[in-house]
Amino acid sequence: MMDSRCVDKDDSLATPVCPARPAPEEPLPENIRSVQPGGGWVYRLELAWGRWRRWYLKHFRPGYVRRMAQLRQGSPEGAPHEILDPRDLKYVSNLCTCSWAPQDDPFRWREKLPLARWGLAEVQVLGYPLLGLGGALWWLGGAWTWTAAVPWALAALVVFFFRDPPRRVPQEPGLVVAPADGKVVQIQPLDHHPWIEGPAVKIGIFLTIFNVHLNRSPERMRCVALRYTPGKFLNALDPRSAEENESMSLFLEAPQPPYRRMVVRQISGAIARRIVCAVRPGQVLERGEKFGMIKLGSRTELILPQEESLELLVREGQWVRAGSTPMARFALKESNA
Repeated sequence: MMDSRCVDKDDSLATPVCPARPAPEEPLPENIRSVQPGGGWVYRLELAWGRWRRWYLKHFRPGYVRRMAQLRQGSPEGAPHEILDPRDLKYVSNLCTCSWAPQDDPFRWREKLPLARWGLAEVQVLGYPLLGLGGALWWLGGAWTWTAAVPWALAALVVFFFRDPPRRVPQEPGLVVAPADGKVVQIQPLDHHPWIEGPAVKIGIFLTIFNVHLNRSPERMRCVALRYTPGKFLNALDPRSAEENESMSLFLEAPQPPYRRMVVRQISGAIARRIVCAVRPGQVLERGEKFGMIKLGSRTELILPQEESLELLVREGQWVRAGSTPMARFALKESNA
């Protein structure tokens, strides 16, 4: 377990491990029992649907259940409910190690949808009633006809918010890409960061409700630990939001020497109240890989070590795209040291 002296009020993390060696992984904190620890009513609705679906599968499709159990890889140990097929992993993939090979996953096609998989329930729960309401108003005719545009526009906004466009991830060695879409609103030098164990640079990205809200890994990194901090829901442009709002911090380390460290911090906003982080300690994320999202307007922070080899490639006021916009570059000599 990590020494309590390694945690500070800034939700940062330090470790007594020599920087020349990989840091040991921490178990998930007790307050992370899901990839969406903040809950939510759509989340609860999905969990209820999952319980009914598992009952149905076990009673009416036992052959399917046996086949999926034979194809399952890893272990479901740690999950709070039975894992019968890949759908059961949506909110607990960070609590267990089981999975299915792509060719054995009957729901793999969902990955091809241009929508965030973590938002498919919201699209249906919010979108279908709005489409229905618009259709009813159109059917009434007369003065009601044009009012149908309002619920239809809201339904389109829901779909637009949860969009998941493809991204071309640059492969140049030493690059660090943006962990979120949005506007760079802060570039702040830090005299010392406990996890990085030295001076650092914090880059804050503000996401409006019109940005893509999926988060991506800034570089090929191993997750060492996570910290979920419940809090307020101040406007993400308010400087206090970085300290007082609900947040999830990912403490990352390069899987090869010199084990360079970084932090990605997801911060909720006034409208965004659901942080999703589908990462478990020990998991290696590839550069540009999707690992979570923040539902509606929010803020994401990237903290990098302030090394001589660091070259910042963004400025305050610049708009960036997750997984594709280079944020910084570390000189190759340092990267391969």
